[in-house]
Amino acid sequence: TEIDWKAYMEEVEGFANGTLDYTRLQGDTGPLVYPAGFVYIFLGLYHATGRGTDIRLAQYLFAGLYLLNLLLVFRIYCRTNKVPPYVFFFMCCASYRIHSIFVLRLFNDPVAMAILFLAVNLFLEERWSWGCLLFSLAVSVKMNILLFAPGLLFLLLQRFGLLGCIPKLCICALLQVILGLPFLLVNPVGYLTRSFDLGRQFQFKWTVNWRFLPEEVFQNRAFHAMLLLAHLAGLGLFAVHRWHRSKESILALLKDPADRKHPSPPLTINNILWQAAHVHLLNASAQIVFVLFSSNFLGICCSRSLHYQFYVWYFHTLPYLLWCTPTTKVAHMPKVLLLGVIELCWNTYPSTVCSSLSLHICHGLVLLQLWYGTAPPPALRPPTPSRRPAAISKKAQ
Repeated sequence: TEIDWKAYMEEVEGFANGTLDYTRLQGDTGPLVYPAGFVYIFLGLYHATGRGTDIRLAQYLFAGLYLLNLLLVFRIYCRTNKVPPYVFFFMCCASYRIHSIFVLRLFNDPVAMAILFLAVNLFLEERWSWGCLLFSLAVSVKMNILLFAPGLLFLLLQRFGLLGCIPKLCICALLQVILGLPFLLVNPVGYLTRSFDLGRQFQFKWTVNWRFLPEEVFQNRAFHAMLLLAHLAGLGLFAVHRWHRSKESILALLKDPADRKHPSPPLTINNILWQAAHVHLLNASAQIVFVLFSSNFLGICCSRSLHYQFYVWYFHTLPYLLWCTPTTKVAHMPKVLLLGVIELCWNTYPSTVCSSLSLHICHGLVLLQLWYGTAPPPALRPPTPSRRPAAISKKAQ
């Protein structure tokens, strides 16, 4: 189970020995393909574990990271108040694959996700500059964090407008430059092509989600382009029809927030009943989490390939995605069942035609309930004025 850990240690060992050419950093499993933040964090683990030899200590450190990750996730869920408490049992105790990713395999994916959840907590506290800094740090550990980036861009535009969000984006970009500077000065092309290689091919034998396809289709560039178009279309539809709750055009996000119209319809009895029956995305915390988590989930659904360690990319967001929509008592059990089937798909090794198809079906069901469960309320007709004035009670007189 320490194959990837040893490869990580071999990759950062070259940097510890003074190698700054990114193309020369590699391990047994191949060249280093992660950004510079990965190198610094795992270099610290390299020295803390006796050049990577004390694997037991590394497992203790990752067990601590697992507990910290749960704490950050629980804090997010407490702020949104959407998920029933019993679901947290499944998040903590019912995923063998997640425990393996954290403590047995020591992947870098949990490190990136823990930093991401810390950034989300900062966003919920309205500390957007610090949150963007941590978000960029998470990207520097592994690029999968970029799946949250469309949602973050939407939120920044929503809160600050175009001019106001530019400083936040500069924070993200500046940290990437600072972290990668030692490598950029030596071989900038090598660093950028290795650490941010968006066109990298994946091996068919490791895919979890596309096992039912022939290998030649899986490797076909046209198939990859189709998935990219589907991803962009999904983001566009959610941004216009689900993330954007105002009656103004979505282009109004480019304006300064003070210049936008904020219509506040009268709270009629019908409005109150609607809000009581559809308690979703009514507060800022829920809106932030919904946009970020759904942005990431759309990317997961359209991924060119999902490997087993990628499960941690969205495992801790699934309960929110399932319970952020209005839920009756009868609907709780199907949602728990859906979590169980997804877990079963990720625990099937090697993946099969049945497991990969089942995973896509589950993802499709989650998308459908996100789309229809978060639909805006129907337009309410103003009450028709009565021809005869209502009788005035004696008490009112």
